Amino acid sequence: MKTLLKLYVRLAALVSYLQSPFLLAVRLYWGWQFAQTGWGKLHNLAKITDFFTSLNIPFPAANAHFVASLELVGGILLILGLGSRAIGLLLTINMLVAYGTADREALFAIFSDPGKFYVADPYTFLFASAMVLVFGAGLFSVDALLAKRCRVWLGSSGIEKE
Repeated sequence: MKTLLKLYVRLAALVSYLQSPFLLAVRLYWGWQFAQTGWGKLHNLAKITDFFTSLNIPFPAANAHFVASLELVGGILLILGLGSRAIGLLLTINMLVAYGTADREALFAIFSDPGKFYVADPYTFLFASAMVLVFGAGLFSVDALLAKRCRVWLGSSGIEKE
């Protein structure tokens, strides 16, 4: 039993080294997907506005501009790993709203028919943005570089960390 526990601890330590590369892959792929989606929406604002109008979304033109810009800029920020948790929060909310407006049936089927929930268009976008929100950007990100630089500044300036 002790040997099995030691093997498990070693495996867990080894696999934990994959966390940052995995988060990088998620950020690069889904950041690109968000950016492409936002770019496409920005170039088809009339169509997106009509779609939002059909869903009874208030201020459809303003919301079309906002969502398109959020997805384009948010995707780029995810790729860079800059402001990852903040943009992860905004994109997660955006995808929850997408479920609530465009895929309401799939959202309410989360427990009764999970397949309907996870085959809906917003699912993978929601999952990726929530993952970055919860776990952060990882070591291979601008956020990590800024955090390291901030620690250096705080350490060399004599300011005590809280």
